[in-house]
Amino acid sequence: MLQFVDVKKSFGQRVILDGVSLSATQGEILYVIGTSGAGKSVLIKHVVGLIQPDFGHIFLDGQEISYLSEQQYFPIRKQCALVFQHATLFDAMTCLDNVMLPLRKHADPNAGAFLNPKQAKARALELLDRVEMADFASKYPNTLGDGLRKRVAVARALALRPKYVLFDEPTTGLDPVNARRIDLLIADLAKQHGVTCIVVSHDLRSIFTIAHRIAMLYKGKVNALGTPDELKRSTDPIVNQFIHGLSDGPLETT
Repeated sequence: MLQFVDVKKSFGQRVILDGVSLSATQGEILYVIGTSGAGKSVLIKHVVGLIQPDFGHIFLDGQEISYLSEQQYFPIRKQCALVFQHATLFDAMTCLDNVMLPLRKHADPNAGAFLNPKQAKARALELLDRVEMADFASKYPNTLGDGLRKRVAVARALALRPKYVLFDEPTTGLDPVNARRIDLLIADLAKQHGVTCIVVSHDLRSIFTIAHRIAMLYKGKVNALGTPDELKRSTDPIVNQFIHGLSDGPLETT
């Protein structure tokens, strides 16, 4: 289980998270939604130590990871992969080399040892094939569209066999076809491989298609939490305004 307990975070005088408590269990797809600036990305960056809370606790499989040193976060980042909104691939490296990079830098959890170049290449090709990108292995990221780059980024994130994958706006800027392909990848990770997926998104189609549960952040707190059907039936005017995209209502935006 990944668990946030009363997490608070401010930047200067601006309160971003004001006592967020939330958890996700094995194989669950948890979507975190809310308006721009609600703290969604800030929340998931706490997990891998890019941001540390001002107050509160974060637990990963029973171990508190809230206030670790940079070095102590290294093993956490092997268990929890973060896929950024922008693919953040190395343009001077081929797609294959991008996916091989973590395999050459870190020991494979299954093998308990470093892979040799031949083994790393085979594993990277396997991962590219899983995201339907094996035919693009020799291509450079800057020659590909956003949707293809994001699929390579997912392959790279899976290289060290993480138990948790955090997605920051994975379908933003993608056409509907590529967005649905990313949805299928996320759904497959959870169902076939038992990976816990926490997804920050504004994509309502994705949210209501593959989410197991949805948490809505508003004014630094979890304003709503439930299954897609429960949120659709919610009588909360803030939830209703957001999920129906209404311009009029009580929802305050930044």
